[in-house]
Amino acid sequence: MLIPRQVLERPTVTVRPFALTALRHPLVSLLLADHRALLADLLDGLGSPLHVVLPEVFEENVGRLRRAFADAGTDADILFAKKANKADCYVSSAAALGAGVDVASTPELVKALAGGVPGNRIGVSGPEKDDTLHALAVQHGCLVAVDSVSELRRLAATARLARRQAAVLLRSRTAGQPGSRFGMSAAERGTAVGLCAELADHISLRGFSFHLNGYSGAERARAANEMIEHCLDARLRGSANAELVDIGGGLPVRYVEPRLWNEFLAQNEPSHYHASKDFTDFYPYGGQSADQAVRAIMAHPVGGGESLAAKAGRHGIRFVVEPGRALLDQAGFTLFRVQQVDDRRESDGYAIVTVTGSSFSLSEQWFNSDYLPDPLLMSAQPVADELFPACVAGSTCLESDMVTWRKIGFPRPVGRGDHLVYLNTAGYQMDSNESPFHDAPLPSKIVVRLGDDGAAPRWRLDGIR
Repeated sequence: MLIPRQVLERPTVTVRPFALTALRHPLVSLLLADHRALLADLLDGLGSPLHVVLPEVFEENVGRLRRAFADAGTDADILFAKKANKADCYVSSAAALGAGVDVASTPELVKALAGGVPGNRIGVSGPEKDDTLHALAVQHGCLVAVDSVSELRRLAATARLARRQAAVLLRSRTAGQPGSRFGMSAAERGTAVGLCAELADHISLRGFSFHLNGYSGAERARAANEMIEHCLDARLRGSANAELVDIGGGLPVRYVEPRLWNEFLAQNEPSHYHASKDFTDFYPYGGQSADQAVRAIMAHPVGGGESLAAKAGRHGIRFVVEPGRALLDQAGFTLFRVQQVDDRRESDGYAIVTVTGSSFSLSEQWFNSDYLPDPLLMSAQPVADELFPACVAGSTCLESDMVTWRKIGFPRPVGRGDHLVYLNTAGYQMDSNESPFHDAPLPSKIVVRLGDDGAAPRWRLDGIR
């Protein structure tokens, strides 16, 4: 029997990947251009994936945020949200700069103290903290964000036993998020403020905090304005030291140019992803930078033509901010070694590149999303006439283990032994979802600092002095 010609010749699927070129800090560009051999040797010696962390860039980001608050005519205590990255080097940098750290567990608090950050520059957040964390925070004079009336009572009991006074923020629900699982209702807040006055020997009410999802600067400014009013009310009720408003984190990071991001959103569709994966929510990769967001929040009008910063200054209110991702912007990247390439271009229109490692080391899937900035290909192959479309898979046995679901247009064919570089991964991507699945070791982190006067970069394993 003759088989029809159209069955023998499968039609080629046309894939036209959209380029989402990641922004690069000059230090990152220098490392990738002039020290590629060093990075390749480190990846070969320490294993794939390998996280490169850059404390110099972190330190720049702290300075940039401080200038943004100063330009707005106000001051803020900057606490690095340690949950965003476990590397010790960032805590050491915060200590050296006189910045603080925000922690939410006993191990995080221990690491912050061991890294040289004094207790009075450490904020302790997280809902319904346990007694061990309370005790350590009280002993070191940390600022504790209390989530409920019952937690406030427990903290007061701990402070009484320690014969100390606990510094406290009351975390309150905002008008915009009344159903949040974090913070106190208006009635609970009123009870808590009264308790603080009664328990003044053991509790010092320093101010108020809140929790918001998302990156709306206007919403954050409105919430901060609510907290200023709570401080003024608390002063009238006997808590004269209520002078702090913690605006949390939620400062955006710009990964790609805004124009490029808007073009991507306009053309994005499931066919651009492996298995036609349909994502409904992405991080705003082309949004504001963190310093722009700070200036907008502080300038937001809160009534009578007055800005948030001006109102805070008039009432002697100081701000606390807890950026994680924003301080880690461009402060690290991740290297993967290519383990195998399944070239499906003739049948499916794209290849599947399998790397040594897994999506646990690029944690955007934890947020039910895809990490969208294009990875860079480090290869000795010449640039091809046509793009090489491919998605990137992890080497585990999970169907869902896709490091990048989106089909990337590589400028040259990807081959076994090549290296992929994922840029700007220090903020949450490196280890939020890490796992020794299949008994694989957790990835190493190397701390890189640029040498002076053109000298080779200095590197060490994080955690080793």
